[in-house]
Amino acid sequence: MAQPTLHLLCGKIASGKSTLANALKEEQAAVLLTEDHWLSRLYPDQIHSVADYAKLARLLRDVIGPLVIDMLTAGVNVVLDFPATTPADRQWMRSLADHAQASHSLHVLDVDDEICRARLHLRNKRGEHEFAATDAEFELITSYFRAPDQEEGLDVVVHREFDSSPDKTQP
Repeated sequence: MAQPTLHLLCGKIASGKSTLANALKEEQAAVLLTEDHWLSRLYPDQIHSVADYAKLARLLRDVIGPLVIDMLTAGVNVVLDFPATTPADRQWMRSLADHAQASHSLHVLDVDDEICRARLHLRNKRGEHEFAATDAEFELITSYFRAPDQEEGLDVVVHREFDSSPDKTQP
């Protein structure tokens, strides 16, 4: 049996992470776990600030982490549509793959802030996402974003705007 892979997503709000996650799910015959979906179902109307999100996301990770390890150990590919925006986030996600002795792939979406903001406005207008972020929330959350670097030791695949073919490189 081939070694399963944990697919991780790194990008700013509205960079296309969920769209890519759905494509990876199909391409890799993977199970897709989406943080926004779980948070909106488990904690409806409880996230009103970044602090609320941070608290509830930590609780969710305590539950999802062992599930991801079990799926990988069982040989199932997993797409984890959780934000891998900081080194600490990525370290936690990488630890899941390492614990399950699975491979990992960090998909980095390299998309300009203005494109992300325009997509966010459209997404909010259409009501097609579990959470609608304001411009101020976009700025605040984006301020936490840190691109991965080589010292993190991650297998990185970069997806650039208007380029459908990923570029497997080190950041």
